[in-house]
Amino acid sequence: MKNKKEIIMYIVFGVLTTLVSWGTYIIFEKIFGSVFWSNLLSWICAVSFAYITNKLWVFESKSREVKTLIKEISTFLASRGLTGVLEIVLVPLLAKWGFDNPFFSLAKTLKLGADVFYTDGIYSKISVAVFVVILNYVFSKLIVFKKGAVKKQPNRKTGFTEK
Repeated sequence: MKNKKEIIMYIVFGVLTTLVSWGTYIIFEKIFGSVFWSNLLSWICAVSFAYITNKLWVFESKSREVKTLIKEISTFLASRGLTGVLEIVLVPLLAKWGFDNPFFSLAKTLKLGADVFYTDGIYSKISVAVFVVILNYVFSKLIVFKKGAVKKQPNRKTGFTEK
């Protein structure tokens, strides 16, 4: 049951992290007009939000010890850095290769009037996000917030370690 709760919480906060990423991407793209810089800045916003929510509510890492925090933050940043590089490279590359064009045509055909449907690189960003979310869960579960092996305690009555 705990594993189901963890996955549900990861999905909930993953959706919220994605909204932070896409929302800030749209804002930054309107401000800077650059797919690269908008994507980089939105990634920074999303990773900051994701660390806090993953630590506190998804993987419920309660440790406040400096050593543990440094380990968690450094491995979280390293793993998100890896998937971030994938996103930062792939989104502009796919956009440059015209990956978004069929989606722009579909949005026009469906008469979708909101500017968001015509934001340069948005469909590339959505597509790459699916792959990145899966990788991020695997890294967080197996590396960053990995539960340490439960230490076996000696039985108080016998003095022997219980199995």
